[in-house]
Amino acid sequence: MCYSQQVSQDFNRLMRTFGAKLSTKEFLALYQRRQRGERVLVPKGMDEAFLASSDPSLGEIRDLIREHLASESTRLEELLFAQRTRLVDAERKLEVKFTKGATESKRIAGDKIEDAKIKLADLRRREPKLRDSRIYPSSYAMVMVVEEGERKIMPMRYLCRPAGKPASYDERYPGTYNARRNSLNGYWKGLWGQSHGLILSTAFFEHVKQHRKEGRELEAGEKEVDMVLEFRPQPEQEMFVACLWSRWTAPGEPDLLSFAAITDEPPAEVAAAGHDRCIIPIDPANVDAWVNPDPRHLEEQEAILDERERPYYEHRLAA
Repeated sequence: MCYSQQVSQDFNRLMRTFGAKLSTKEFLALYQRRQRGERVLVPKGMDEAFLASSDPSLGEIRDLIREHLASESTRLEELLFAQRTRLVDAERKLEVKFTKGATESKRIAGDKIEDAKIKLADLRRREPKLRDSRIYPSSYAMVMVVEEGERKIMPMRYLCRPAGKPASYDERYPGTYNARRNSLNGYWKGLWGQSHGLILSTAFFEHVKQHRKEGRELEAGEKEVDMVLEFRPQPEQEMFVACLWSRWTAPGEPDLLSFAAITDEPPAEVAAAGHDRCIIPIDPANVDAWVNPDPRHLEEQEAILDERERPYYEHRLAA
C-alpha cells in the first residue's frame, strides 16, 4: 500500500501543468465544512497556497483559512493555560506528599504542554516545509480531473468512497486510498474506465518490515519491526500519478469528492527494499487520453498503465 505521498498543493502550478482551471466552488465548500467543525483534514500546504494568492475571487477562502487559524491558535493557547495550571497543581501536591496520582498528572500535563507548543509553533510558521504537502489517508489533495468536458483542479479526500456505496465503507474498507490494478475490474469497476484523475507527486512512503528490507526471515523469537521508507524518483521529478475518483452524494449530506491512487507490482528496487506495491506515474503524453477514458475501450487505459514512466526509486528511512 502507498500509505502516504508528497504531492503538489500549489494550484497555480497545477493549473499551468495540466491546462486546468481551479474549481473555486468545491474548495469554498470544503473550507466552509471545516469551519463548521467537520473533520476535514486539509494539509498546511493547501492552506498556504490560498493565503499566498492575491486573486480577489479567492478572498472568501482566504478569510475562512484565517478564521480557522485564529480559532486553532486560541484553542491551543487555552489548552496550554489549562495544562500549565494542572502542572503547577501537581507540583504543589508533590511538594507536600508523593502520590502516584500527582506524579501521573504532572507527566500528562508536561506531555500535553510540549505537544501544544509544537502544534502552536507549526500553526504560526510561515516558511514552507516539505511535510506541509504530504498527504495521508483521509487528508485532502488537489486532483486534476475532467468534469463536464473541462479540466479542473478539485480538492479530494485521499480515501475513495465510490458513488452509491454507504458511508460505512470508510470503516469497512480503510485501505481504499489505493486501488490495486488487479482489482480494477472488480471492486473498482464503477470508476475504472470512467472517472480518472491525476495528482503531481514527488515521492511516496511505505511501511516495510525491517527483516524484509534486509532480505531475510525472522529469527526464532524475533518480533517484526516496522519502518517507514521514502521512495523518491531519480533524477528527482514530478510524477503524474494515475488515480480513480468519485463524487459521492446522499440526501442531506454534502458531496464528498475522494480518490485512490492506482498501484501495481513494484519495480525491482522497491521490491528489494521490502515492499510489494508501487504507484503508477503515467507518461505525460497520455494525460488527455487518461482523464477522458472510454469505458468501451478499457484496453486503451490498460496500455497507458503499461506505458508508464519507469524512474529508478531511491529509498531512505523517512524522517
